[in-house]
Amino acid sequence: MSLLRRIEKTQQVANQPAAEPEDRSTRLEDLRIKRTPVAPVRDTFNDLKTRIHKKLIAELDPKMDVSKTDEIRQTIEEMYDGMLVQENMILGRADRQRLLEQIVAEILGYGPIEPLLAADDITEIMVNGPNSVYIERQGRLELTEIKFESDEHVARIIDRIVSPLGRRIDESQPYVDARLPDGSRVNAVIPPLSLVGPILTIRKFARIPITAQTLVDLGTLTPEALEFCKACVQAKLNLVISGGTGSGKTTTLNVMSAFIPNDERIITIENAAELQLQQDHVLILETRPANVEGKGEVPMRTLVINSLRMRPDRIIVGECRGAEALDMLQAMNTGHDGSMTTAHSNSPRDTLARLETMVLMAGMDLPLRAIREQIASALNLVIHQERMRDGTRKITKITEVQGMEGDVIVMQDLFVFEQQGIEAGKVIGRLKPTGIRPKFVEIMEAANIHLPPTIFGVGRHF
Repeated sequence: MSLLRRIEKTQQVANQPAAEPEDRSTRLEDLRIKRTPVAPVRDTFNDLKTRIHKKLIAELDPKMDVSKTDEIRQTIEEMYDGMLVQENMILGRADRQRLLEQIVAEILGYGPIEPLLAADDITEIMVNGPNSVYIERQGRLELTEIKFESDEHVARIIDRIVSPLGRRIDESQPYVDARLPDGSRVNAVIPPLSLVGPILTIRKFARIPITAQTLVDLGTLTPEALEFCKACVQAKLNLVISGGTGSGKTTTLNVMSAFIPNDERIITIENAAELQLQQDHVLILETRPANVEGKGEVPMRTLVINSLRMRPDRIIVGECRGAEALDMLQAMNTGHDGSMTTAHSNSPRDTLARLETMVLMAGMDLPLRAIREQIASALNLVIHQERMRDGTRKITKITEVQGMEGDVIVMQDLFVFEQQGIEAGKVIGRLKPTGIRPKFVEIMEAANIHLPPTIFGVGRHF
C-alpha cells in the first residue's frame, strides 16, 4: 500500500462519527441492574458474644454472691458450653477461650479494659468514647486496638465501677470521681458534658506499693533528699507536696506517710480513697456527693473539721482544692503537727499563692496578710514534683517556708534539680542540695533527729 493510500485510510477512520454517549451509559446501567447487592459483612464473633452474654445475664441467678468469683466463673463456663451447642457454633480452641474470657470480663470484670487493668506496666487508661482507648506506659501515650461495642457499653462499665461505691452518674450528675477495689483512681464524664460519648479515665496504682527505695531507683529523688524528707516527717513538720496533674504527688505522699511512726493515730481525708498507708492505726474518711434530691452531701471541709474531734496525731488530706485549705491550715496551727497534703501548682511559690486563693474560697473576709501569716506559721516545707519531657517523675525542688518579712512569705530552696542534658531521649540531671541549712533544724534536734551537714551539701563536691 502506497503512502498516499495509508494517509487516506487514516483520515477516513478519523472522520467516522464517535460512538454515541448513551451506548456507554447504557452499558453502565445494565451493569448496575445486573449487579447483585452485597450484604454488609457481619461481625459474627461480636454478634455471638452479645447473644450469649444476654442469655447468661438472663439465666444467672441475680442473688448469686458476686464475691465468689471462682464459683460464678465455673457456672458461666458450664452455661457457655451449653449455649455454644444450642447455637450450633463450632469454634477453635483459641477463639472459644477468647470468647469465654471476654464474656467473663463483661459479667465479673470491666469488659474490654480488663486486660489493661491486669497489665503491670500500664499506669493510666483513657477511654475516649467507644472507639478510642489510650494508655500511658512509661510516661508515653499509646493508642490501643481495644474498642467498645457502643456508648451504652462504655456507660455500663462506668456504672459497674461507681454503683458499689454508692456513687451515681446520670444526666443530672454527668460526672463522678470513684475508685476501684485496688485503690486506682477513676473519673468518668458522660453526655451532655462529653461530646464524644462516655469518657473514662483510670489512674492505676501499683499492685505492690511503691517504696522509698523505689523512688530512689527511679531517680525521683536522691538518697540524701530521701533521708532529709524522712527526718522532716519524723520530726512532725507540716508539708505540702505540689505539682501538676500526673506528676506523682499521691505516690510521693504515700511514701512520705510510710515514715510516720506506727504508734500514731492517723486520719486520711480524700474525695476518693486512694492512699495506701501501712500503719495499724489509720482511719479513712471519704467525701460523699449529694443524692438525687440534692441532699446528703458531705464535702471535704466538713470532714476536716470533724476529724479535729477524733483525737488525731496526724491529718492527711489527699488533695486540697478548695475551702478545706483554711481548716487544714488551722489544724496545722493548733497542735496537729506532722500533717500533710497535696496541691496542684507549677512551683513552690505558686503553691502558696494557690493556698491563699483556696482560703479565700472559704468565704471568710480575711485580709491577705492574715492569710499569709496563717500559711507561714502552719507550713514548714513544700516538696515540688514534675513530670519531665521523657515521662519520668522527679522532685525538682524542696523548699523551706521560713516565715514573714513585711507582707511577703519568705521561702528558701534546700534542694534543686539541675538538668544536665538529654541522652537518648532521657532527661539527665540530679537533685542537689543548695548548701543552706533550714531554720527548722532546731525542731529536728529537739526531736532527737540529727542530720549530718553533708545532707545539705556542706563539705561536699558535686
